[in-house]
Amino acid sequence: MEKILDIIDMIAYEKGIEPQIVYEIVRDNIIRVAKEEINEAYEYFVEKDAKTRSLKLFYKVLVCADDDERLKDENPSFVGISKAKEAGEVAVGDILEYEVSLDSMKRGAINKLFLNLEISLQRQIEDQIFADLNSKLNHIVAGVVVGVDKEENTFVEISGIRAILAKKHRIKGESFKNGQTIRALLKFVGFARGGIRLELSRTAPKFLEELLTLEVPELKDEEIHIYKSARIPGERAKVAVYTSNARIDPIGCCVGVKGVRINAVSSELHGENIDCIEYTQSREMFIARALAPAQVLSVKIQKAQKDAPKEEKELDAQIENIEKTSESKENKENKAPKDKAIVQIKSDQKSKAIGKSGINIRLASMLCDCEIELQEIGESAPQDTPAQSEQAQKVGIDALQSLFKN
Repeated sequence: MEKILDIIDMIAYEKGIEPQIVYEIVRDNIIRVAKEEINEAYEYFVEKDAKTRSLKLFYKVLVCADDDERLKDENPSFVGISKAKEAGEVAVGDILEYEVSLDSMKRGAINKLFLNLEISLQRQIEDQIFADLNSKLNHIVAGVVVGVDKEENTFVEISGIRAILAKKHRIKGESFKNGQTIRALLKFVGFARGGIRLELSRTAPKFLEELLTLEVPELKDEEIHIYKSARIPGERAKVAVYTSNARIDPIGCCVGVKGVRINAVSSELHGENIDCIEYTQSREMFIARALAPAQVLSVKIQKAQKDAPKEEKELDAQIENIEKTSESKENKENKAPKDKAIVQIKSDQKSKAIGKSGINIRLASMLCDCEIELQEIGESAPQDTPAQSEQAQKVGIDALQSLFKN
């Protein structure tokens, strides 16, 4: 095959593959076809001819004694010394190399070779794309919208692969048009029947964290770290950050001058309001900060009970038996009991702590991974009436249920 090395370089350039990898694919496929079409028993190898820019195929034959047991099997990769001397001066143990003309192969063999090359190159391209995309897992990727189906799932082309942005992973209220470039979190990379499968998300808390990292150099340089984030996509989010450098203000760095950094992230998230909170190892103080802008008087943590009474266990078993069998493992794990935070606040701070539609307390619960129960104290606070007890219980239940969403 003359000029085959030039063709290999051209294929490598067009496909974006290393020339050495393309050469190895061509070499392996030539040997595979030779074994099928000539003789499988031979040991084949391929050499490059730099002058003619071609490849040459050879097979090896081992010279052995005339009484060698291996000659009885009529294996063509072994030849007796007497017969071998007909071709020249040789000795037992020498290896004879014979060239096979690739141009002399039958048309069917050549067609099979090119077909195998095409399949192998395509597989190599897919493996290379998969490895590249897999390295971007849980990071932001950009792609072009190529379609939206009846279920309002958005399809985005990334590195020549069609990814899906499901409706449930799209921020409420946003819509995309064909040809529009969008950013999203690469949530899943895998192989499906049709090839590589990619799943995107714009609602995951990690998407918010990655956007912040792009906007805040101190996060990228690891001078500031994100402890955790919680989102109600398109509505509001809370991000807990911290630093070990006393000279750095983590909140100020994330917000930026006149809010330029946090506003850039909010704009990407369809106007989502973002609160930055400084994380502390004191859980009580962290919960108090998470409930901002409400001013908290005190926080008391009640640890979750791991071992329930026998009667409760029996009741839980009965409830579990009537649950749907399709319930996912993740949902079951989320039903594990959480610690409860008893938070005391003044009456005029209650609405701030709960927030519009309960958003503030839900986000605080998700961020601190606990159930939050508010207790009012002060002259204006109502006494322990059945109505208040029911309301406080409802707030705690709503906060706990919010942990299981999305």
